[in-house]
Amino acid sequence: MADPDLRAALASGAGRLTVLAGPTAVGKGSVAAYVRQHHPDVWISVSATTRRPRPGEVDGVHYHFVDDATFDAMIDRGQLLEWAVVHKAARYGTPRGPVVDVLAAGRPALLEIDLQGARQVRRAMPEAFFVFLAPPSWDELVRRLVGRGTEDEAERERRLATAREELAAEPEFDVTIVNTEIPAAAEELVALMRGSGPDRRPTTPDL
Repeated sequence: MADPDLRAALASGAGRLTVLAGPTAVGKGSVAAYVRQHHPDVWISVSATTRRPRPGEVDGVHYHFVDDATFDAMIDRGQLLEWAVVHKAARYGTPRGPVVDVLAAGRPALLEIDLQGARQVRRAMPEAFFVFLAPPSWDELVRRLVGRGTEDEAERERRLATAREELAAEPEFDVTIVNTEIPAAAEELVALMRGSGPDRRPTTPDL
C-alpha cells in the first residue's frame, strides 16, 4: 500500500528517493560510504539492525544497533518504512521519520537496503528510483564475500544462497550499476540520482 506521508513529502519538496539494493557482498555499503564522503549533499539513511557490529562499525553511523525488543517496538509504532529478516538471521529496517523529513526538505535521499526492503519501498512509494548494484561476475562476488572474513563458513553459505535469489531479481529494478570499482560505481549512482547519468535497463554480465 502506498505511503501517503512519503508521497506528500516528495510532492512538497524537490527531493528524490533512490533505493540501492543488490546481493550480499556486492559492495553496497562501500558505495554508500563513498557517496557519503564525497557527496555530502546526498542524504543516506542509516538502517536499524539487530545484528552485532562488525569490527570498525560505529553505532549511528553505519547502523543503529538495537536489540530485538527495541526493534519490535519500532515495528509496533510504525516507525519503520521497511524491515526484513536478512540471511535468515538478523533483522534490518529503515527508520521512516528521517526519510519523510529529508524528502520534504528537498534533499536527494538514498536508501541502501536489501531486496526484501526494496520491494516494500516500491509498494509504499512506487515513484522512487530503484538501482540494482551487481558484481562483475559470480566468482568475484564469492571472492569478495570470502575475502572480507567477517562471516564463518555456515554464514557464508547462507549468504551465497541468498545472493543467487537476489541476483535473479535484477529485472525488477529501473537500472543496473556493475560494481567493478567502488569510486566509478558511486559516481555513476550519484549521476543517476541527479538525472545526469545514462538511462539504461539492467545489463548485468552473465553470472
